Amino acid sequence: MSAAGKAMDPKDLENLYRLEESLWRGETRYDKAAMERVFSEDFVEFGRSGRIYTREEMLFEPGSGREIDATLPLPKFRARHLSADVVLVTYISEVMHDGTLVRGNRSSIWSRGPDGWRLRFHQGTPTE
Repeated sequence: MSAAGKAMDPKDLENLYRLEESLWRGETRYDKAAMERVFSEDFVEFGRSGRIYTREEMLFEPGSGREIDATLPLPKFRARHLSADVVLVTYISEVMHDGTLVRGNRSSIWSRGPDGWRLRFHQGTPTE
């Protein structure tokens, strides 16, 4: 079986879920030191709004954030190998903004290196 077709190791799946969920929890999302370990140096995001974000724009100073009212666990969370050390994660985000539920299809590309899993790319697409 090729690396791209191999089954996801349960520990890797749990770790990737925990990392992805950390982006939706205020206590970790607004922890700059934690996010510096999550986002790779070449990270880029195509936001749900259509805007492109760099790594530097995604690293917030401590105390700059607010609580994130997201549905956890992340709905329809899935992960699959693209290669031995690269994984595509997909799920649906559900976040309350000013009393309105905002949903998005989400995809992330994670790569494993000597320091563990790092987020290389993320995209959010609006959905009903």
